[in-house]
Amino acid sequence: MAFISDIHGNFEALKAVLAEIDRMRITEIFCVGDVVGYYSQVNECCDELRRRGIQSLLGNHDWYLGFGGFCTRSRSVNDCLAYQRTVISSENANWLKTFRVQMQIGTVQLVHAGWSDPIDEYITNPNEDYFGRLAGINFVSGHTHVQSIHHFGERTYCNPGSVGQPRDGDPRAAFATFDGERFELHRVAYNMQRVFELMDAAGFNDYYYGGLKTGARNLRRLED
Repeated sequence: MAFISDIHGNFEALKAVLAEIDRMRITEIFCVGDVVGYYSQVNECCDELRRRGIQSLLGNHDWYLGFGGFCTRSRSVNDCLAYQRTVISSENANWLKTFRVQMQIGTVQLVHAGWSDPIDEYITNPNEDYFGRLAGINFVSGHTHVQSIHHFGERTYCNPGSVGQPRDGDPRAAFATFDGERFELHRVAYNMQRVFELMDAAGFNDYYYGGLKTGARNLRRLED
């Protein structure tokens, strides 16, 4: 099975990731949240996941857009959400409202963020003390946009990273796979220039997308 996360309206990255998953002949795909937010192709991303029947968990950006919320941390996030509210179809907006906050697939427990706050907790330092409090063996969450695998005795935690906005210094789109015993991390390049052009056309300058070029942790303008 494959796990994707934090697509954030970046359909170019999503297409590349799904093409690679298809090439690997993996048919079970789960999204651990944030289909929307940041970039302009929110309908295309929602439509593709719906077409493929890919189940998704509720991320904080999905909650903002689906339920009329906003982000207290970031004006730029709210700028993007304001635009997306003008373009998202009613069908896709209603689809976001159907997302669950947690899921278990076999031995794998899934949330978008963390197990004390499934929608908006940042697990920036996965450790044995945190996961030792949880019942289970395998755990997957996203939200940080930083791809990783950590082993704590019999427990394993995997963050598949971000499809649409990596923040770990590698600009390639990220995902993870699980064969029933072992997680594996993957990266794939995509047509980033197309994302830049679409954001420009939507009225956003390069501050909103420049960080994609380097996999930066924060939004920033394009570097020369």
